[in-house]
Amino acid sequence: MKILVTGGAGFIGSNVVDGYIAEGHEVIVVDDLSSGKRSNVHPKAKFYQVDIRSRELAEVMEREKPEIINHHAAQISVPASVSDPMLDADINIRGFLNLLQGGVKWGTKKVIFISSGGAIYGEADEYPTSEKYLPQPLSPYAVSKYASEHYLAYYHHQYGLEYTVLRYANIYGPRQIPHGEAGVVAIFMDNLLKERPSTLYHFPEEKDGMVRDYTFVGDVVEANKLALSRGNLDSFNIGTNRETRTLALYKIIFQVFQKLSGKSLDSLSMPVRALARPGDLTKSCLVAEKARNILGWEPAIALEEGIRKTWEWRMQEPS
Repeated sequence: MKILVTGGAGFIGSNVVDGYIAEGHEVIVVDDLSSGKRSNVHPKAKFYQVDIRSRELAEVMEREKPEIINHHAAQISVPASVSDPMLDADINIRGFLNLLQGGVKWGTKKVIFISSGGAIYGEADEYPTSEKYLPQPLSPYAVSKYASEHYLAYYHHQYGLEYTVLRYANIYGPRQIPHGEAGVVAIFMDNLLKERPSTLYHFPEEKDGMVRDYTFVGDVVEANKLALSRGNLDSFNIGTNRETRTLALYKIIFQVFQKLSGKSLDSLSMPVRALARPGDLTKSCLVAEKARNILGWEPAIALEEGIRKTWEWRMQEPS
């Protein structure tokens, strides 16, 4: 198949591109390189440095006519969406509509849309949270993701465009950049390599940090492969159903670093604490039973193994 991956030079998108190419698909990457890297792009992929909000995107769509759109390009930071909700909406909603319009015009058959199970459910009453729970987004980022899911339903109703929504937990792994809460694993690793303290954000009643569901990027790639032919007109949580507090995450990252580097760095064995930021949720953990039953997907990499794999990659990268 011919697949256009937006954000395909970024952390998750580039890993997905690699997975698609390994399966023999023809892949086109669209990325403005605002956070992605040209070096992340697989040499067999065709690359366009284009902003998804721009007129140039229509030219790419006309030239390439992709059968599938895999949409990873986004403004991904919850705190940034709170400080500038108009920019968040401009990228995550207007940019997405620009992409959908091109897809409809040039014959795209299906969209795989990357939503956020880690954000759109808000402070859910059902916990861990399944897709049966009605999302209650509590940040502009979460609102833009949930609105985009509704736009997909409209485009199917109006134009027959197929879609599958993947609601990611907190994804980590090789190529992640230390940017925003979504990059907390990368932030902690970067700080340890530079021998500087990390910050643990928490709510007053829980000083060990917030609860999140950390999922390895290699597992996410498998979900994107399966979504090419399964899960039409439906949404799926992509997570581990395993709770991890920020302090526990930091300790795993620190301990694996000690083993691999041979350094002690006892002064950095604990992060410093700061109160949670606007838009932060106390807890998020996803039930992924539906993805197992319908997509045939389930996570295979435990957190400790994933952290080790990520460290091995990170320690080979230039500082």
